[in-house]
Amino acid sequence: MARALSKYKLAEHPRVSIHHASEVVEMDELPSHALRNKKDSSMRVAINLVKEAKAQACVSAGNTGALMATSRFVLKTLPGIDRPAIVYAMPGVNHKTGERTAVHMLDLGANVDCTAEHLFQFAIMASVRKALIDNVPQPRVALLNIGEEEIKGLESIKEAAKLIANCRYLNYCGFVEGNDIFTDKADVIVCDGFIGNIALKTAEGTAKFISYMVKDAFRSNLLMKICAILAFPALLRIKKNLDMRRYNGASFLGLKGIVVKSHGGADALAFSTAITEALAEVEKNIPSQIHAQVEALLGQTNITGTTNAG
Repeated sequence: MARALSKYKLAEHPRVSIHHASEVVEMDELPSHALRNKKDSSMRVAINLVKEAKAQACVSAGNTGALMATSRFVLKTLPGIDRPAIVYAMPGVNHKTGERTAVHMLDLGANVDCTAEHLFQFAIMASVRKALIDNVPQPRVALLNIGEEEIKGLESIKEAAKLIANCRYLNYCGFVEGNDIFTDKADVIVCDGFIGNIALKTAEGTAKFISYMVKDAFRSNLLMKICAILAFPALLRIKKNLDMRRYNGASFLGLKGIVVKSHGGADALAFSTAITEALAEVEKNIPSQIHAQVEALLGQTNITGTTNAG
């Protein structure tokens, strides 16, 4: 590490320091085991630095479960928030204008089983983040469901819809289906971690599949190879738009500190994207802003959406 810092002339930089960690959390290690037995892992050391205000954010490409468990244990959740959630900016496009968009989707794996109240809390947190990070005054909030009709879906989703619709702070736009994720129908899409993680991995797999099929088609014969040369600028643009490295970095919302999860197989470009996500949250002070909004709502209604007496 010291050699790498010297190579890029950062060894003496006042904002760069090395903190030794004697342990490593393996990718297949149980979160509970890592939490109890790996107190000097790089993951734990980094999160401790955030708690001690020696660092403003932690970015890790390590074990997601261990990172979430350690972050929640060390940093704690914000008052009024039961569970932290993983949010990710999914790329999309407005089909009418052609404008590139990004929908903030959560939860993407932290909470497999969620109540309506949890989904309501997720909606508040993601709405605050979307408004600040992307400068969207009133983000449109939707719930991911198996249909747009109000009668469809699990009871927890239908109950969450009532809570979100009755919250004056949230701009609720209804249910959306899986094929709406990339169509700019909403700015924030809320779901439980089981559904969200499947949706995210499906999107990543689809992008890789399309990339493979395009390459295979243009390699099929000499004529197609010539066509590939002519279409190279367009293909390069498609590749760039489907490059998930440019969208890397999932934030753990609901904690008293900033933690961003990078993809485990991230290269330099992807990891730098995750760092950029963390930097944006630091600049906008996302945890404090979420806390302020939740506190304001608690003064009018409790976080489950029930009106307070008096």
